[in-house]
Amino acid sequence: MSPLKSHTRTRAQESTGAIERLYVTMRHLFNRGFYKPMGVSGETLRESLLILRPEIYGSIAEEKIELQGLLYVIDRLPVGIEECKFINLTSDEGYKNSHFEPIIPAKRRRNCYRIDEEQMNIEITRGRSEIYDILTHLTFLYIESHKIMKQVMIDDKGGVIRDWQKLEEAVLKKGKLSQQEKEIALTHTANFLGRTFEEVSEVYGMFADSKNEHRFLNIIYYLGKGAIQEVVTNDKRIITFSPVLRERLGHHIHGERWALKIKRTLEEKGLLERPLHIISANMHSVMNTLFADKALASEIKNGDKMALYELLSQSTSGKQRDKVVKAALKNGMTYIDDASGTNINVQIFDTDKLDEKAYNNDNEDVTLKEKPVIIVMDYAFGEQAYETMDELLKPYKSNNTTHFLNVASVSIMGKAGILEGGKGDIMIPSAHVFEGTADNYPFKNRLKKADFIDDDVDVCTGTMITVLGTSLQNRDVLSFFHESSWNVIGLEMEGAHYQKAIQAASKIRGSIRSKVKVMYAYYASDNPLETGSTLASGGLGTSGVKPTYVITEKMLELILD
Repeated sequence: MSPLKSHTRTRAQESTGAIERLYVTMRHLFNRGFYKPMGVSGETLRESLLILRPEIYGSIAEEKIELQGLLYVIDRLPVGIEECKFINLTSDEGYKNSHFEPIIPAKRRRNCYRIDEEQMNIEITRGRSEIYDILTHLTFLYIESHKIMKQVMIDDKGGVIRDWQKLEEAVLKKGKLSQQEKEIALTHTANFLGRTFEEVSEVYGMFADSKNEHRFLNIIYYLGKGAIQEVVTNDKRIITFSPVLRERLGHHIHGERWALKIKRTLEEKGLLERPLHIISANMHSVMNTLFADKALASEIKNGDKMALYELLSQSTSGKQRDKVVKAALKNGMTYIDDASGTNINVQIFDTDKLDEKAYNNDNEDVTLKEKPVIIVMDYAFGEQAYETMDELLKPYKSNNTTHFLNVASVSIMGKAGILEGGKGDIMIPSAHVFEGTADNYPFKNRLKKADFIDDDVDVCTGTMITVLGTSLQNRDVLSFFHESSWNVIGLEMEGAHYQKAIQAASKIRGSIRSKVKVMYAYYASDNPLETGSTLASGGLGTSGVKPTYVITEKMLELILD
């Protein structure tokens, strides 16, 4: 074995150990009820994250501030969190009925509430994965804040450099900053961040929101200020977990409410006894595939449906999307806007009401009772996938009668990181391996690579690894899984959890048919093994449209044909 391979293997083992320590520590801190991220109680989390050096957090272990990683984290945390000394993780405890305005992060569906100048409450309704996600991001945030502090503090009494004073003047100034004042502030900020003026100017607009175009300056200032206070006055920032959250976590409270609403709706619509096909996907691809060409017939040019889907994906296409929704609602779609706290909306499609020419729906040999009902559930988050699927597949009790659901298939489509290819490629898994455990879930995937041979997309097959959190992955661990006999082609967060629920319902509990068909397909959102191609490098844009709809069409063909 070459020295290089030996070193890589050792690094992978170190990283795996760091991931395990992170999760053991986070569970311990949750049970304890509170901790200080930059105190002794948060030391293991900080050390493990610095050993791991996840790709998404870039230069976390270097002296210079990591800008792309900071942007990724800030997009997933509530606006103003950098100003808060107290972060309180709660369950759904009734804040939606208070005067507090919910703050929803740009890239995460979770309700947050600014209680006062010092405290931010974050509602946890999606299980442990959401807690892991938040704690990991906050640990990164506070590590970066202390890097800022070390660059600007002159002495232990709170003396600071002139660059910091100039940033403070800009942030605390009342009224708008002129272009000149903004560039002066950016010049001073770039100096102590260890970045060029060009680099900070480039990311400046990415941090802006509708209420504050200078949000980047605010974030840097309040992160640094919080770290300075911790060092000078020992006034530590604190993360707490509410007693109600600690009591409720793991009890499927939100998932049970969510599934019950779906089953009641099926009963009300007379669909409960029909063959049910469950699809975990987004809230647009199935609907658009079934109805867009009819609702927007005048928009299709040369029969190019993919161009129509790209049009619908653009933010300026609100009117066109509204037309598709109206057509769908008139022709068999029922929309369930989530009120359970799962943040998973649902669409139900009665295929009996589809156009007779669509997907062989005019087959006279198929009775009404045999016509499929498609249930599309929005993306779950990590372990929440088990909670929601487990509850959905359970029998439904109504009027002293137990109804076993006639689940014919379960299909999972989602974004995933790819290890042998690039953005927009498709992955067809044959098994899910759950990271950090001995759990593995082989299955017979009804989708095959050959199904996509005529679609001009690159497709790979193999094992998918279900990770504890995409933000914790590093190149060494992923390279080991990819190059070893595990033959891992990609990583995601929900697959093993879904398959665990499906196998429990079909093989152990017997609540659904034992030979329920499953379809899994993922399209690549990033390649964490390539520099500049991680999730922090930006979204898919229109490159994600084609694989999304190619997968959707194949799933619908297999369901409806």
